[in-house]
Amino acid sequence: MNPVGLIFVSAGAFSLAAALFNWDWFMNAHKARFIVKIFTRNGARIFYGILGLILVVLGVLGMTGIINMSE
Repeated sequence: MNPVGLIFVSAGAFSLAAALFNWDWFMNAHKARFIVKIFTRNGARIFYGILGLILVVLGVLGMTGIINMSE
């Protein structure tokens, strides 16, 4: 099992949870405010939800060895 994949899964789950639960402290963070300004709040939630899903999928593929994440 590749530990980098676990980091991707963790970051993806965090991003997905922030999008699903609409965490104010996450959406008001300095870097997230830029995305909220571009896409509006609901658009930013969709963006972070899709980003989270992509990171989780990449992490699982990396942990199972389907893709090589060690290079």
